[in-house]
This record gives sequence, C-alpha cells and structure tokens, in this order.
Amino acid sequence: MTTHLRGDDAAFEAAAAQLRGARFRSELQVREIPAPERIAPRSVAFSAGVVQGRARPDEDQGDSPYGAGRLILLDDPASATEWGGPFRIVCFAQAPLEMEIGVDPFIADVAWSWLIDALDSRGAKYTFASGTATKTLSTGFGTLEEQGDAAQIEIRASWTPLGDGFAAHAEAWSELLCLLAGLPHQEGVASLGTRRARRGGRA
Repeated sequence: MTTHLRGDDAAFEAAAAQLRGARFRSELQVREIPAPERIAPRSVAFSAGVVQGRARPDEDQGDSPYGAGRLILLDDPASATEWGGPFRIVCFAQAPLEMEIGVDPFIADVAWSWLIDALDSRGAKYTFASGTATKTLSTGFGTLEEQGDAAQIEIRASWTPLGDGFAAHAEAWSELLCLLAGLPHQEGVASLGTRRARRGGRA
C-alpha cells in the first residue's frame, strides 16, 4: 500500500532526513532519541556526547563527562507567525571548564558568539535566534568534598531555520559542542583549549 504524505508531513520528513544525514564531527557520538511530545505536531531529536578515545558502538555518550548536548527540530505551521516560519530548532550544549576559565567574566559571551559563528561558518540561514549562556561554579562539601571546585558552561538556544539546508544547522551544533569541550575549531577559530594554552604561556 502506498502512503501519501501531506505537504506538511513531506516537508518535515525531508528536513528530518537532512538532519540524520548531517556530517557530524568525528569527536562526537550522535544518536537519535525520542522527541519531546506535545510541543509540536512533528519533531525529531538527537543527543551527542564528546568521545575521548574510541567509544564502543553500544556505549551511551549522551551524558559524556567531556561535553554533551541535544538538538530538536520542531515543526508546527500554527506557530509560523510566532517563530517566523513553520520550523524551530532547539539546542542544548554543555561542557565542564577549568576553574581559571570558569571565572572569566566574559566566558558566557564567548560561548554564545561560538554558536553564532558556527551557524555562519556552516552557511546555516536563520532568524529569531534566542537563548542563554550560563556558567556555573560549584564547591563540593561533605561526602562530595573530594570533588573540590568545579565549573561548567551551558548553552540553551533556539532559532528559526530559513531555506532547506537543515543539515548545516546540525553541523553547526556539532561544532559548538566540540568548541565548548575545548577541541579546536575545524576552520581555525580559537576554542577553549586554545584559551587554556595561551593562559599557560603556550601560544
């Protein structure tokens, strides 16, 4: 039996297929996960974890200690006026920081600029971008005292993709995750790892 997709369904399936076929960075292990329900009529979601060394095929990197994130594509034509289009991309990315970088007052601004740079460098066209970049400092006490001080950077963002180049948005998210984890930018833009080296006198 042949299944005929409605226009909205066909457009979503084409967009989802692009995301599944995106060229993610090799330092990431990416998998499709159940999409959130009741947010939009159609959605697809992915999680990723930064891999150190060689991961086993059955190893879940979704909560990688080196950095992890999620990407969700929402499709809701009824929200087109609010979003500026029928599709909306939601992303989350987080990674641990060294304390000397975590206390940098500008690190949140730098992290947000990396998201914008990653989108631009991949040619991902978008509008209505919004979100937060949050740095967290913590100190362990009691049974967690051995953990000492810790820092983390987290980005939560969403934007409306324009055109039909959906893979570029997934690849930009992939780049952002790696930058937050301290890995070098594939096109030479400084990452947290570069900032660490410069602070240590190894330019």
